Amino acid sequence: MSYKTAFRDVIRDYEVDRERSAALLNKRKAEIYDSLPKLKVLDEAISQSALTAAKQILAAGEKNKDIEAWLTKSQNLIAEKKQLLAENGVPEDYLAEIYQCDICKDTGYVENMRCRCLKQRMIDKYYDLSNIRDLLEIENFDNFDIRYYSKTVDSSVGMSPYQNIQRIYRISADFVREFDSSFQNLLFYGDTGLGKTFMCNCIAKDLLDNGHTVLYVTAPQIFKLVEDYRFNRNDMEEPDYVIDAVTDVDLLVLDDLGAEFSTIVTSAALFDIINQRLLAKKSTVISTNLSLVEFEAQYSARIFSRFLGHYRMSKFIGDDIRAKKKYSELS
Repeated sequence: MSYKTAFRDVIRDYEVDRERSAALLNKRKAEIYDSLPKLKVLDEAISQSALTAAKQILAAGEKNKDIEAWLTKSQNLIAEKKQLLAENGVPEDYLAEIYQCDICKDTGYVENMRCRCLKQRMIDKYYDLSNIRDLLEIENFDNFDIRYYSKTVDSSVGMSPYQNIQRIYRISADFVREFDSSFQNLLFYGDTGLGKTFMCNCIAKDLLDNGHTVLYVTAPQIFKLVEDYRFNRNDMEEPDYVIDAVTDVDLLVLDDLGAEFSTIVTSAALFDIINQRLLAKKSTVISTNLSLVEFEAQYSARIFSRFLGHYRMSKFIGDDIRAKKKYSELS
């Protein structure tokens, strides 16, 4: 499965859900009609009464004198059905249509607009493609190991990597804890292998577990999708839901910013993403291997000003943690 086939897979899932629900409803009807034959007679009479009333409205309008009589008959039949179900201990909605989503009736759309459940299914599908769920089972706050950070003070910042990561850990934990009450954005920067992506994963895992929608993408991934959407949208077989999810999700995690091939298009796309989420008060967490000087040089002044004004910046310092872990496992 690829990103291009994800939409078709999700739509096929909806079809499977509807087929499964229809089969379950038919099974229920068969079982209860067998034990309560009168119920089947009532259901057929209710359907016939409603059909007759509808035909008369179409033929003669709502002022037809027989309409009220047919509507009254339908109401009496429905009341008789409810009483029969109650007397036999059957829930009133036992023979109602069964849906996973009552809003869109398992179609994915409400008045030609994408239902929230469709957006969430697409996000879930992208997670399956990227295997991020398996990664989050490993990279989370519970498994964060601070022992790999040096306690030697870095004179350039006045603290040790150990003290610095403790501070960043608290900032990240507070970000999750205050997520519903405080609008915040985070920018993690520093050299490779210092735990920026790991910390992003910790935040994503906790918010996903708390029922929030989270989209986790790398900068090269999202900008490739943006370029494809911008230049090839007329040739696309289906809408690209990642583009919409970028602004819709509760939290966007944009990892490895600066690793993409920088163009005018990517800079414009980054500004749009950042600006739209700021206007919508949707939180974003970004990680980059660039220094702030490199970051300002690579992107426009107005992009950098957005980060300075609306993001809490945390610099990761120290030695390559990945290398330390690798060598400790070999020793």
